[in-house]
Amino acid sequence: MLKVAYVTYDGPDPDRELVLADWARAGIDGRAVRWDDPAVRWERHDAAVVRSTWNYVHRRDEFVAWAYKVEGVTRLLNPAAMLDFNSDKSYLRGLGVPTVPTHWIRPGDPLELPDLAEYVVKPSVSAGARDTIRTADRAAAGEHVRRLVAGGRVAMVQPYLGMVEDEGETSLIYFGGALSHARRRNAMLAPDLPAGTHLGTLAREPGDDQLDLAARVLATLPETPLYARVDLVRLADGAPAVIELELVEPHLYLSDTPGAAGRLTAALLGLL
Repeated sequence: MLKVAYVTYDGPDPDRELVLADWARAGIDGRAVRWDDPAVRWERHDAAVVRSTWNYVHRRDEFVAWAYKVEGVTRLLNPAAMLDFNSDKSYLRGLGVPTVPTHWIRPGDPLELPDLAEYVVKPSVSAGARDTIRTADRAAAGEHVRRLVAGGRVAMVQPYLGMVEDEGETSLIYFGGALSHARRRNAMLAPDLPAGTHLGTLAREPGDDQLDLAARVLATLPETPLYARVDLVRLADGAPAVIELELVEPHLYLSDTPGAAGRLTAALLGLL
């Protein structure tokens, strides 16, 4: 029987028990283990699947070092180099596909902001909109940039795209390179949403142009990931653009999508 670690953290995860139950039905001995638990013997696992490691954001260097170490003794999915690459949003600069226009400010760079009606300012290493602001106040945007770079972080300055309040973001979820499902996600920075609804999703049928762009994104990767989430928005001219490629610890909305957990399990068995 395959022994597989479901790599997580010490906190809630809506998909954890669902996945472990599906693995058990497929004959996989799956166990939830914290990535930062020093007592885990990773070499005793046939594979380790990184899932809800949501506390790594302020410990990225430690997390990346952990990934390479674990990959030395067992199969890590997604691979360490992929986690290293994708855990800093600077990867967006080299994707070679349309992305949301971004102005990058590193420590030591001059603080020059583009002229925008509304700003989104966030660090390049972040998850779940942590340390992210939306503001129409140029001075407030500049001050947030100063705070980020003063802490040694890279700041990303982007235009706020109002279309996300109507159309939402489109997330396409792939397992083993095959599209599993797509979800419409509420804009996390949209105003006046009831508390607790920012991460709500609905099933969505992606457009052909969105599918084409997602395929181009995945084609840039050196190998097929176990899971990938491609988050898309539409620009002012209606063309799709990548807002994020999620390969580290994305929500996969398995509990909201019948059959999705089984497709993830099948992809895992195919890779193993």
